[in-house]
Amino acid sequence: MTAAARTGAAEAGPRVTDHRGGVWSIAVPIPDNPLGHTLVHLLETDRGPVLVDTGWDDPDAWDTLTAGITACGFDVTDLHGVLITHHHPDHHGLSARVREASGAWIAMHAADADVVRRTREAEPGRWLDYLIAKLTAAGAPDGHLAPLRAARAEGRVRGLPGQRAALPDREITPGALLDLPGRRLRAVWTPGHTPGHVCLHLEEDHPARRPGHGRLFSGDHLLPGISPHIGLYEDPDDATPTDPLGDYLASLEDVARLAPAEVLPAHQYAFTDAAGRVRDLLVHHEERLAGLRALLAVPRTPWQLAEAMEWNRPWERIPYGSRNIAVSEAEAHLRHLVRRGLAEAVPGSEPVTYRAV
Repeated sequence: MTAAARTGAAEAGPRVTDHRGGVWSIAVPIPDNPLGHTLVHLLETDRGPVLVDTGWDDPDAWDTLTAGITACGFDVTDLHGVLITHHHPDHHGLSARVREASGAWIAMHAADADVVRRTREAEPGRWLDYLIAKLTAAGAPDGHLAPLRAARAEGRVRGLPGQRAALPDREITPGALLDLPGRRLRAVWTPGHTPGHVCLHLEEDHPARRPGHGRLFSGDHLLPGISPHIGLYEDPDDATPTDPLGDYLASLEDVARLAPAEVLPAHQYAFTDAAGRVRDLLVHHEERLAGLRALLAVPRTPWQLAEAMEWNRPWERIPYGSRNIAVSEAEAHLRHLVRRGLAEAVPGSEPVTYRAV
């Protein structure tokens, strides 16, 4: 392995970091996304290397992933398995191509496997109809809905990003040690970002003898500098009432109790003090909920609440598609406030408006 591969220097090829103890990360690019890349982790086992996530389904991402595997001292054909933290395309996108090239199995939590299955089988027009109905119910203005309605009327319906993602061969069972000879890797169910998000706890001494209990592959659940998107688990074929933000907050506390010596996330960089980061995120979300409850002193629709919320840029500069994501996040916070008895729907309002209690 080159010095550049060990330290992650980009100019010598793929950005690969040796975390020691048979663990590497490969920075796989995400096209046209401010996150920049997904950190795909490679874990050496007695039966061959296993990937944690795969990256976006894109030619440059594939080339970077395979070059990164080579920089770790392996070939893509050596891969024994793929562990998917969650179904989003920047994590699961290349899984089908990895399996085709290597014969590796793919494992995922059952809840996210169900999402992948429904997405693969879905007629794209049904999803567009669902999106239009959801946005209408949320109070989206006609100017936002018009392009979607025109696309539906003219038959300009594109396939969904997840329709090429592979169905998993295996299920990741929460609490179970995974079948990885020579390693102790335990699944931790951490819903919130998706219904079936999992973290993977490597229950082995840290190679640098840092205090704590092993290392945690945290996916998008626990990131060092940002909070993951928490929106509704939206699916036209599953109307089960859920509380994604409540799931996320409870899952954060589960992870804090693990007290890992180091966290290896899917974005940004590895870090220590998981418990401290969890505390920061819990405070962040409580402050955000308090701020939203204050905004609801004036009854608002979910769209109006999203417009009034604080984002990383002014609402007028948020791209069209990202506004849909923002509204989903506003609705997730609203649902949690309602479940805690801190907000309620205004009877008879259409579209439904909410007010603080």
